[in-house]
Amino acid sequence: MSTATAGPVDRLMYKPEEAAEALALGRSTIYELMAEGTLRYVKRGRSRRIRRSDLEAYVNNLEPISH
Repeated sequence: MSTATAGPVDRLMYKPEEAAEALALGRSTIYELMAEGTLRYVKRGRSRRIRRSDLEAYVNNLEPISH
C-alpha cells in the first residue's frame, strides 16, 4: 500500500499574509495596497482574500524604473 503525497496546491486565492510572501512585500504593505484600492480583494465575512489574477494584474501594472 502506497500513499501518494499531494503536490503544491495551485491556489486561486491568497490570504494577505500569503500574498505578501508571494510578492516579497511586507504584510502591512499588502493591507495598505488593499485599503487604497491598488490591490483588489474579495471579502467573505471577516476574511479577505486576494485572487491570483489580481496579484498578477498588480505586478503587471507596476512601472519599471528606467535610468
